[in-house]
Amino acid sequence: MRVSVSGAGIAGLTCALELAARGAQVEVFERAAAPGTEGCSWFAGGMLAPWCERESSPELITQLGLEGIDWWRAHFPATQLQGTLVLAPARDQGELVQFARRSGAGESLDGAGVARLEPELAGRFSSGLYFAGEGHLDPRAALSALSARLRALGVPIHFGREAPASDPARARLECRGLAARDALPGLRGVKGEMLLLKLPELTLTRPVRLLHPRLPVYVVPRGGGLYMVGASMIESDQATRVSARSLLELLAAACALHPAFGEAEVLELGTGVRAAYPDNLPRLSWVGGALHVNGLYRHGFLIAPALARRAAEHLLAGASFPEVMHEDPGQRRLA
Repeated sequence: MRVSVSGAGIAGLTCALELAARGAQVEVFERAAAPGTEGCSWFAGGMLAPWCERESSPELITQLGLEGIDWWRAHFPATQLQGTLVLAPARDQGELVQFARRSGAGESLDGAGVARLEPELAGRFSSGLYFAGEGHLDPRAALSALSARLRALGVPIHFGREAPASDPARARLECRGLAARDALPGLRGVKGEMLLLKLPELTLTRPVRLLHPRLPVYVVPRGGGLYMVGASMIESDQATRVSARSLLELLAAACALHPAFGEAEVLELGTGVRAAYPDNLPRLSWVGGALHVNGLYRHGFLIAPALARRAAEHLLAGASFPEVMHEDPGQRRLA
């Protein structure tokens, strides 16, 4: 089968790789002129945290995410499996109790346990939760690695080009995120904002989630003294700016985790808009003669591999996956 994949974000690249691995002739089309100039994948946190996400997401996300961790370990050797540490300031210990109850997982730690995992945080937190089976990766390095693997398999990636609108000899797989609202009017935008900080003097080895009643924040180590700080989920389609309020809150949260962040160098401010359906769950759906993979919400790197496998097996072998398939009886499937 010949397949055109629209979108070179995390959904498009994982789908292209799964299709190519099964023998399909694949081409990827990306409207952006170059990698990293558009799309939320470039500004993602890269946390592979199915158990932590269970705190506020349905069980489906955990199931898809566990598949995703295995996929990343096989396809991206730089994937880190150091677990996730969840903490809360002394005044917000109730948030930690609630997080443990909702996630239904995680090892309870006292202050000594926190210090054993992250010595730099010794004496700063009296309790925490540790999710040992979770991991993280550098999204930009992962996207580059997937692109290189596709090119090695003979899959071209066309930047600055839209996929052919109609080609009876080619199946169409749409992974355009929020840009697909022309075909998927139920999509909405959820903006996320991030900081990239440089602080070589501090060493954290795993993602840390700092709980707060209003704005939980995560700090993700990228290696070489780099840290990504993110949190916000703003109902907005505008990806053009980071607000002053968000900047202040992200910096304040990082300093609450460790005051040394007050001396960090700010390397980058970034924002991306994730595509989400009203229920915040992903869907594979046939619309306009194309199979759409969309609605990954804030779980892109976590669940994209599992969705890509399902999309490839559905396109090439007709397999059905009712947990994510949303059929429109008026649409004709491609053979």
